[in-house]
Amino acid sequence: MPEPAPERKPPSRFWLYAPYALVGVAALGWSLGWWVMSGQVKTGMDKQANDLRQAGYQVSWAGRKIGGYPFRVDVTLTEAKLSEPSGWGLSFPVLKTEAFAYRLDHLVLVAPDGVTVKRPVAGPLRVTAKGLRASLVQSGVALPRLAVEGAGLGFSPEPGAGNFALASADKLEFHLIPGGDNEMAMLLRLDGGKAAGGGLTARLAGTKPVSLLWDATLSQREAFKGRDWPSAVQSWTALGGALSLKQGGVSLGDTHMGLTNGRLTVGADGRLRGTLEANLRLGAQVLLAMGDTGLIDPSAAQIAAAVVQAREGGIEAKGARVNLSFEAGRTTIGPVALGQAPRVY
Repeated sequence: MPEPAPERKPPSRFWLYAPYALVGVAALGWSLGWWVMSGQVKTGMDKQANDLRQAGYQVSWAGRKIGGYPFRVDVTLTEAKLSEPSGWGLSFPVLKTEAFAYRLDHLVLVAPDGVTVKRPVAGPLRVTAKGLRASLVQSGVALPRLAVEGAGLGFSPEPGAGNFALASADKLEFHLIPGGDNEMAMLLRLDGGKAAGGGLTARLAGTKPVSLLWDATLSQREAFKGRDWPSAVQSWTALGGALSLKQGGVSLGDTHMGLTNGRLTVGADGRLRGTLEANLRLGAQVLLAMGDTGLIDPSAAQIAAAVVQAREGGIEAKGARVNLSFEAGRTTIGPVALGQAPRVY
């Protein structure tokens, strides 16, 4: 008789359930880590807000909600306000920030209900938009990498506030990009602007579009530090900071001022210093309008308009080439002094 076969042990189910167990442990560990991370984000926000308040800033929000589990950390603030000591500030009905859990130093900010810009002299300006968002990379430098984009913008001063040159704009871009040699690239572009009624911009542009371009490089980036805007500018200029313009210009309907090859600094009086090469198309009209509205001295406007018109060389000319200079607190175009130089702070 053949010997009976030995009894077989039931097959082990360890490898059947082990992968699910590992996934469960990993999910539990990640959930715990995300919960700890969200708490650290909350604590970090509170600390940064307290540090800013001690430096003279005003920081507040009515509500805060943290979400984004499992792969993001999203923070939603309601009635968020930030103002710096010299008077400039931002106020958001709702401000949403998003960041990947593995890259908390790169934030995407969205303002779905627009923003109110607090202006020290002119008063609050309400900005609405079809889309308004920003990207911020916190790299520990004085001026971080920043990109702001807006589409379908509307501008409306609040009751009692001063006027603003534009009523709307199709697109707005602003970029700060740190570079080598302690530099910072700066780009500001506005397209499809529509002038607000009753001002100089409306007089020159009418119903035609308004555009703006400013492409420049900032030196001594790390020196741009301070408790507020004036002190940051003073620290920057004290260490030789300057702004080198690559290309710029303003178009108001048919009138245009192109700017190139300039180097600008800020004087001890807080006013702009330096010289820009300008090309003016229909510049005489601009100067006369500025004189009529009291923006510059009327007699100086007439003299400057005559100089520009003579240099344009007729209606078919491409424009008048002149130097736009800011020296000793004065603004001059060619040989004619127009008035005070723009104040930076």
